Amino acid sequence: MPGPGYSYFGAEERRNLLEVVDSWLATSDAHSRPPGVDAQVRGLEQELSARFDSPYCLGVNSGTSALLAALAALGIGPGDEVIVPGYMYAASVSAVVFAGATPVIAEIDESLTLDPADVRARITPRTRAVMPVHMLGAPCDLSALGQLADDHGLFLLEDAAQACGATYRGRPVGTFGQAGAFSTNIFKVITGGDGGFLLTQDERTFQRAYSFHHHGWYPYGQESADGDQLFGLNLRMNEFTAAVVRAQLGRLDAILEHNRSLARALAAAIPAHDGLRPRLLHDADGDCATLLVYVFEDAASADAVAKELGTRPLLQSPKHYYGGLPELTALMAGDARPSPFRRPPENVRHDYRAGALPQTDSVLARSVALTIGLTDTYLAADFGLTARSTLADVEAVAERFDTAVSEVLGR
Repeated sequence: MPGPGYSYFGAEERRNLLEVVDSWLATSDAHSRPPGVDAQVRGLEQELSARFDSPYCLGVNSGTSALLAALAALGIGPGDEVIVPGYMYAASVSAVVFAGATPVIAEIDESLTLDPADVRARITPRTRAVMPVHMLGAPCDLSALGQLADDHGLFLLEDAAQACGATYRGRPVGTFGQAGAFSTNIFKVITGGDGGFLLTQDERTFQRAYSFHHHGWYPYGQESADGDQLFGLNLRMNEFTAAVVRAQLGRLDAILEHNRSLARALAAAIPAHDGLRPRLLHDADGDCATLLVYVFEDAASADAVAKELGTRPLLQSPKHYYGGLPELTALMAGDARPSPFRRPPENVRHDYRAGALPQTDSVLARSVALTIGLTDTYLAADFGLTARSTLADVEAVAERFDTAVSEVLGR
């Protein structure tokens, strides 16, 4: 079972989809656009703006497209560097690569998100942006990262693909920087099967992102307006995706509350052990609680417990780990094949091979995730509860985890 939203499909999703179908069937003139074309997308954008208190929202066809549109909107390209955590999803890196910029990977800490001290050490005159990735549903240290960005005149581009609905000190993630990118694929908190959206507080950023995502048109399909003329692509969200996401958005608070109640109950049911501690959370109340992560003192213990549970430490999730992206290492070593639209960068000073980020490697090798609302084998999230679990299921999961830990660490 993928992300939690997938488990909440019901009458609202069906109703919204049928509205799209019925509106198109009602078109009498074969040469006319269906009445209300883009009504679901515009409705969703308006509802997302209200939900996240963001004046501008742009629906797109994926979270990856949201990142790429944001980079285009911010004018980031060749010669620029973007600092990205060594634990992310491949899209965080590939969007930077396709923008023509250079990703600079940085350490995470036991929050599994960017370590602000390491980010500071990697800032150069070429750095244009920092990309906090709110991994596994939990917010980054946005106070420290925001201050760093302000101190050095950098853009803060939030990758909130895995954290729709997460908050930091009461404010939604994705609204702290110049732009925030979200995903609604089937592994995310709410889903439309695929799709994504971009939030921004800035009108010019929105205009440029809109033009880039829709063949250079100005918002909303204007041929001319104030703003920048851009070549654009077709990254638009379709009406069917928007229809489903609109229904899912109405369920977001219920999904988060269910996840959080299960996570609280499971954490309370797991006894304390020497050599084991919960993942650091920068804002426990703002966590989406899709996963509950425990960090061991050593990698051997984490590996042994994971095997007992039929899962793996987080280090073994290749597309989420910089060392599992051989295409990145190859490109930066001068191989043109991994990126068909750019030449290999010259004089790259950064190391992208496994082992380049020893702190990140250590944290991920020592971390084991228990599922709450998200189950994803590729993310090394195979054991625990599901979005359909109840409080009655908590005891069995806690007991099995405690037994495995006790066998490895001792009582």
